[in-house]
Parts: sequence; C-alpha cells; structure tokens
Amino acid sequence: MRIQQSVDIEAPPESIWPFLVEPEKILKWCITFQKFEYTGEQRSGVGTSFYVEEKASGPLMRLSFEVTELVENERLAFRMTSRTSMVKAYEQTWALEPTPSGSTFTFMEEVNLRFGILGSLMERVSKYNGPQKPDTKTGQNKI
Repeated sequence: MRIQQSVDIEAPPESIWPFLVEPEKILKWCITFQKFEYTGEQRSGVGTSFYVEEKASGPLMRLSFEVTELVENERLAFRMTSRTSMVKAYEQTWALEPTPSGSTFTFMEEVNLRFGILGSLMERVSKYNGPQKPDTKTGQNKI
C-alpha cells in the first residue's frame, strides 16, 4: 500500500527541517506517532536508529527504524528494522522542495502487510473511500 501527499508551506526548507529531525517537533505534526526517540548514540545521517510508537487505524504499533537517506533541508527516508505480526515492510520518505512562496512538503509511505491474500485484501479495504460510480459497461460498482 502506497500513500503520498503533498502540502505547500509558507516557509523555507531550512525553517521546516527541524520539524523532520527533532523528536519533540515531529510529535507536534505527525499525529499517528505517539512516541519518538533515538535509540543509539547517532542523531543524524544514514544509519541513525530510532523507535516509534504509532497509532493509526489499528492497534498501537511499536516500531524500530533506520535512516536510509538524509540530505539536510531536502529529504529524509527511513525503513522499519523491527518485526511485527501485521507489517512485513514499512518505509517513509519526507521531502522538502523550495517554491517561490516557501516549500512543498511531500510525505510518502509504503507499507507491505503480512498474510498473503488476506494482507492484500486488507490493503484494498484500507484504500476504499466510499461507493464509486458504476462501470458504464457492466453497471457494477468498482472498489
């Protein structure tokens, strides 16, 4: 399951960057993160490890991550290193792009659920956003 959203912010990337790398500031905007803390000595750069407690639409998940890409004021990417009963793989990327009026922040998330066909069904259901217009050829709704 892949999610990508962008928002324009009236501030330059260097003013936004601390909100992507400082735990207390991350918790102010990332509403699904209940807890965020670094787990090693390293606090910046590729290889930095951290722990997150995340509550989205299911149970509270306790997850460990590792930074896989970091370009200051531009891009931060990380992947899950822990094992969970529901999630097979989980990656996020937070990107900043300068614009004439400030910045565009893009949030990208890729989650692969376990349980084969059941996981695929759960991914489809999570993408469902209400009844769709009927298919003009078959007359049936598409999900």
